[in-house]
Amino acid sequence: MTTIDPWVREALRCPATGATLVDGTGPDGEPELHSTDAERPVAYPVRDGIPVLLADDARPL
Repeated sequence: MTTIDPWVREALRCPATGATLVDGTGPDGEPELHSTDAERPVAYPVRDGIPVLLADDARPL
């Protein structure tokens, strides 16, 4: 799993809903960030250790 500094993790939010993001693993075993939004949970990929917080790259959970 990619390590993201705690201060960066605290600042990251889902761009669509503003929800907190937590570490997750995608269906392919790759790291991703999961939105904690109860109504619209999505997952954002982490590529080369960099979270890609683009709505077009998110997948529904």
